[in-house]
Amino acid sequence: MKQNNGFTLIELMIVVAIIAIIMAIAIPNLLRSRVQSNESAAIQNLRTVMSSQVVYQATNYAFATSFAELTAADPAFLAGDWDPAHGGYLFVLNGDGDSFTVNANAKSYGVTGNHGYFADTSGVIRFAVMADADAAATPIG
Repeated sequence: MKQNNGFTLIELMIVVAIIAIIMAIAIPNLLRSRVQSNESAAIQNLRTVMSSQVVYQATNYAFATSFAELTAADPAFLAGDWDPAHGGYLFVLNGDGDSFTVNANAKSYGVTGNHGYFADTSGVIRFAVMADADAAATPIG
């Protein structure tokens, strides 16, 4: 009798089913980790912008009204291009010279981040769940 070497269809189907189960467990955890990483980076970027604003204000006796003022100065108070999304978050800086606000809004809530962040001249970072944050939002505690 000739003996066939190899795998049967049943064995292959069992292996594919096991791989599918492992992926079903791993992928949501991976996505959750990425969202948490984006949110941590957004908070740190807000702190960096606030620090840059403090140094800019100490040098120029007024707060910057746009990212261009912080990045185009010589020497630059803030490095990089702040127009595109950073780690899934879009940053918006507004100011009038006497004060400033900066928002970090998720590019796509639920996908790139679950929180919107807000900071202003007070230095308090605030957040809102699945929405853009404002001055009335809950402070990060």
